[in-house]
Amino acid sequence: MKKTYAYNHKPINFNFAQTIERFFVEEIPLFKFADKGSNLILKIKKSDMSTFKLITVIAKATQLEQRDIGYAGLKDKSATTIQYISIPREYEKDVVKNLTTEKIEILEKKYSKFPIKVGQLKGNRFSIVLHNVSSESKKEIERVANEMVKKGIPNYYGYQRFGEDSKSYEQGKEIAHSGKKLKGAKEKLLVSAYQSFLYNSWLSERISISRTIDKNSVDDASKILEYPRELVDVLKKQPHFFKLFIGDDMQSYPYGKSYPLQDFKRGSKDFLAQKYSPTGLLVGFKVKRALSDARQLEEPFDDSELYALKGDRRYAWIFPQELSFKYNQSEEKLTINFYLPKGSYATTFLEEIAKKSLKAKNIR
Repeated sequence: MKKTYAYNHKPINFNFAQTIERFFVEEIPLFKFADKGSNLILKIKKSDMSTFKLITVIAKATQLEQRDIGYAGLKDKSATTIQYISIPREYEKDVVKNLTTEKIEILEKKYSKFPIKVGQLKGNRFSIVLHNVSSESKKEIERVANEMVKKGIPNYYGYQRFGEDSKSYEQGKEIAHSGKKLKGAKEKLLVSAYQSFLYNSWLSERISISRTIDKNSVDDASKILEYPRELVDVLKKQPHFFKLFIGDDMQSYPYGKSYPLQDFKRGSKDFLAQKYSPTGLLVGFKVKRALSDARQLEEPFDDSELYALKGDRRYAWIFPQELSFKYNQSEEKLTINFYLPKGSYATTFLEEIAKKSLKAKNIR
């Protein structure tokens, strides 16, 4: 899958592996939980266990149906993660008594009037240990990461979205075009992979356009892109690297309502201030499309035959926060801590630094 990186630095070498000892994630709830209500909220620390497996274990411990167990987001198996789970309050004794596996630890209990639903989280805090980081690489990682916090990064879907062979989207496309109703979570996941593939391809193209404008003169960029010189001149004057087009769907960041871009001055000001961010299309039968010039750029990555999912729009550009580092020089280990909004991938953040895919177990 083609992926265009936004930043201009040279690739930085380090060793990355997503393991329970080196990859830590903490879910940040959308709102504070009360101390009363008919639902028990469990803050759970788990390792070497996916969210789906966690739900299976809790269902077995309580004799609940899996549909009665609430969660906000999916967390990887190959990591140590903290996330929130909800179950009916009357099952509190059962879950405390029977949840005995060493891979799960209940850190905190709260209560709520409502169960947790998918998507009800602000974002995630990450703490990732990189190996084989020389003193020179450490300085460069810190420099680039701080620049990324200031200017933001492309919000690509990570390689995890596309399966072991990176081609699950091909199955998803076949299922989506079959016209049949989706059967179970697996088929929905495959179609979502196809949806994500189209989005990533669009985002890569938009970044490529932005890079062309950024790196070349107005005349040269106009010839390369085959755009009117007047348009390229306006785009080049935008202060942000990621160039906005008339008709872009600009959504309040990190969540909120959107508006179609009609005024470059307003849009650029909102974007630069991190108050709004452009969004990309997640294809579906009921989703808002971009307008005007932005729609022309989006259309090649649309699919009018995908009726299996409702569709949505996703931030094209996000702004990492809470960046910090801890370096062990003798062991050449760098721990990097940061926060990303929900739905964003830590590996995408690291790949922008490395300027290469992290799908392989290690990069050296």
